Amino acid sequence: MLKTGALNILKMKNKILLANILRYTSRYLLLSVAVLVFIFALLSGAEDMSFKAILHNSPNALPWLLLLVLTFVAWKWELIGGVVITALGLFMIWFFNIGGSNFFLVTFILTLLISLLGAFFIISWYLRRKANKLS
Repeated sequence: MLKTGALNILKMKNKILLANILRYTSRYLLLSVAVLVFIFALLSGAEDMSFKAILHNSPNALPWLLLLVLTFVAWKWELIGGVVITALGLFMIWFFNIGGSNFFLVTFILTLLISLLGAFFIISWYLRRKANKLS
C-alpha cells in the first residue's frame, strides 16, 4: 500500500513538472513570436518610418496582435487559450501556405510552431487535471 501511494505521488510530481515545462515554454515562446512578428508586420511595409506610413500599414499586423491577445488569454485560461491558439495556428497554416500561391518554409515553420505551442497549453492543462485526480 505504501509503495503504490509513493508511486502515485511520484507520478503526480512528474506530471506537474512536465505541465510546468510545457506551460512556460509555450507562454514565453508565443509571447516572443507574437511581439517580434507583430513589430515586423507593423514596420515592414512602412518605407519612410513615419507615423502615417506605419498607421497605413497597421492592418498587416492585426493577425499578430490577435495572437498576442490570445497568448494572454492562454496565460490566464490554458484550455480555452490553447484551443483557440491551436485553431488560429491551423488556420494560418492553411491561409499562408496552402491557400496562397506561394509556399515559404519559414512561414510554414512559424505557423506550425504556433499550432504546436497552442497544443502545449492544452497538454499542460490536461496533465494538471490528471495530477489533481491522483492526489
